[in-house]
Amino acid sequence: MRLLKASVFLLCLIPVSFLLYKFYIDELGANPFEALTRQSGEWTLRFLLITLSLTPLKILLNKSWPLKFRRMLGLYTFFYASIHLLTYIWFDQFFDWSEIWMDIIKHPFITVGMLSWLLLLPLAITSTRGMQKRLGRYWKKLHQAVYLIAALVLLHYFMLVKADYWWPGFYSLIFIGLMLFRVLYVRQHLNGWFGLKMMPRQRIKP
Repeated sequence: MRLLKASVFLLCLIPVSFLLYKFYIDELGANPFEALTRQSGEWTLRFLLITLSLTPLKILLNKSWPLKFRRMLGLYTFFYASIHLLTYIWFDQFFDWSEIWMDIIKHPFITVGMLSWLLLLPLAITSTRGMQKRLGRYWKKLHQAVYLIAALVLLHYFMLVKADYWWPGFYSLIFIGLMLFRVLYVRQHLNGWFGLKMMPRQRIKP
């Protein structure tokens, strides 16, 4: 498992390494800064969906090992989201905080994107086992915000593109499928529980 975790850790670094390499050799197109921002955002969404797929994978396989990668992949989601935000602040706005604030107010897709990152931040901070123990039952409630974050990231993507909705639609279908799987699984277990607890009593013959 340690070897597998190390392998997954290195695999997760390939996208950013590839992006930086293409940026270095000037193969990101006519506007490399825009390409870097866009592709880092897409990788954020991919890692987020991969993280959300671990619980359904655990249920389908009836194995617990997929959940061992959840914290790592969740942190990588935040890592790529931070790169996406940094490229916007650095290359697009040149750290002009007044312009960034005006951009947040004027452009809803920037507002939604910034809100998504801000919601990811406490999840990343509280991802350690120590924080999980400190927060207790509130930790799970806090980390359920990941579903809202995924919806906001998809909304940010839809608002960003102007004509081609193929990829936002494709990722949205994956997210809807993952959510439906969870809903159906929970509903099945609830039905089983109520079916067990609410069986009609047998009448006692006099």
